[in-house]
Amino acid sequence: MSDQWYLPAGSTAADPYALCITPDVAGWGYTSLRVLHLPSGGSHTWHTGDEEIMVVPLAGGCTVHCDGEAYDLEGRRDVFSRITDCAYVPREATVRVTSASGGRFALAGAHCTRRLPFRYRAAEEIPVEVRGAGSCTRQVNNFCAADSFDADRLIAVEVLTPGGNWSSYPPHKHDEDRPGIESALEEIYYFEVAAGPAGPGFAYQRVYGTPERPIDVLVEVRTGDAVLVPHGWHGPSIAAPGYDLYYLNVMAGASAQRAWHTCDDPVHEWVRASWAEAPTDPRVPLTSIVDRSRS
Repeated sequence: MSDQWYLPAGSTAADPYALCITPDVAGWGYTSLRVLHLPSGGSHTWHTGDEEIMVVPLAGGCTVHCDGEAYDLEGRRDVFSRITDCAYVPREATVRVTSASGGRFALAGAHCTRRLPFRYRAAEEIPVEVRGAGSCTRQVNNFCAADSFDADRLIAVEVLTPGGNWSSYPPHKHDEDRPGIESALEEIYYFEVAAGPAGPGFAYQRVYGTPERPIDVLVEVRTGDAVLVPHGWHGPSIAAPGYDLYYLNVMAGASAQRAWHTCDDPVHEWVRASWAEAPTDPRVPLTSIVDRSRS
């Protein structure tokens, strides 16, 4: 069953996108993710249709043109070097992204109904959260979280997990619409893994369901891979020792309220209480607004 929900790097490529997950590809209604590759001096123009999109530099910087305005995104060397600035582009807009030096840019999207303004979000404005403790410590960059940035349906965050740690843990789900308790959200995990001295790193991702709604995913993931979560418990995301893990979470759903409410697997929810007595991993946060290669 994992073959349907695990998308290895390149398996959904559609020029100029190294990854192209639309609702049609995923078999659901709202959530999308594309990873745009641009060469030096490259540009790409598209119409957003009924999607709102966050343009998030993964490597390199760019200029985003929309609605007669333009924002320069400084970007970053890579996802492990610093927190990036980003730009929100609305539905029913023609967008052009240009890059003098080239790079890779995530286009995290969601079908929506409201047309909101084209906006820039500086790296300094993005709330950074340290979650968990001990070997479950991780960093969350809430650049498009429901409580930190206005959008119609899109929710998106970045998670960085030091090598050897577990994140998306305890396993949790958000596949039922129960106001204030749980939100019905489709979710995409897009992964990048830091390399070691001898080559690429790796990590693991788990998704599992219930007898009524089965799903069974346990896969080794590497840079450029994606995992779809249509329903079910998801987690842990496991960073192998020696290899820091990054993933971009993109979520949207049919709920009337844009909210990220989750519930833990009751078998494992006790783990959360154990963090009260444990120190956080001193490696976290892994990144800040300052490029750590220059600090």
